[in-house]
Amino acid sequence: MGTLEALLYGLIQGMTEFLPVSSSGHLALLPKTLGFKDPGVLFDLAMHLGTALAIGLYFRKDIKNLLSSTLRLVLQRKVQSSSDALCANMIIATLITGVLGLLLKELAFAYGRNPSFIAFNLIFFGLLMAWADSFFDAHEQELMNEFRPVRSSLIGLFQVMAIFPGVSRSGATLTISRFLKLSRYEAGRFSFLLSLPLIVAGSIYEFSQLDLKLINFELSNLFFGIVVSFFIGIITIHYFLKWISRIGLWPFSLYRLFLGIIVYWYLT
Repeated sequence: MGTLEALLYGLIQGMTEFLPVSSSGHLALLPKTLGFKDPGVLFDLAMHLGTALAIGLYFRKDIKNLLSSTLRLVLQRKVQSSSDALCANMIIATLITGVLGLLLKELAFAYGRNPSFIAFNLIFFGLLMAWADSFFDAHEQELMNEFRPVRSSLIGLFQVMAIFPGVSRSGATLTISRFLKLSRYEAGRFSFLLSLPLIVAGSIYEFSQLDLKLINFELSNLFFGIVVSFFIGIITIHYFLKWISRIGLWPFSLYRLFLGIIVYWYLT
């Protein structure tokens, strides 16, 4: 893998991580499309680390409040504010996603990068997202003012499906949030915040399992890709949160539909 490929990985990850179009699906298809050797899941995960840093910078005030709320919940074991409620709901959703993700990890690694499977996920979950966004109007403007364990559990269950490329983590959480009649803006904000602990935990685990003998790319290219995904990620977050309330999710659903057809037609 050269610098150009690392640049493409960083650009695609930075743009697609926060859009409901499946960043992992795009990264898995990139080497198949351009004809270079697949650097593997580890490189993909490193690109996710760059966008996690973007989330940390963009939502630094929210993260600071969440850390304070986590400490209060541990010490007092009681939800006392909207920030505490947001934190408690995030913990539940993250735990469910994390446990189920570990159970499904081997299955996803074995079959998830198959183009036919990616094409199916792009199309099916794209149509499901369009349905949710079109027919379930938001009745609540604030996502997590109250502790809602059932709602949080459902979001965690949907999010774990994104372990399979083509599903899209943000797409899955936005879809279930719209089914739960949540506003697009708050659903998007919660989706971004919810991704941070999972990406960080996944990165720590995978890097701890790293075998340097299996790396087929230069570490300098890996760090270059992380930097690119970080800066592009910040720009994408900013404009996606501005646009999502106005344009809805239909454009992304149509993109997924056409991409899924193209992937199935040319790569299977």
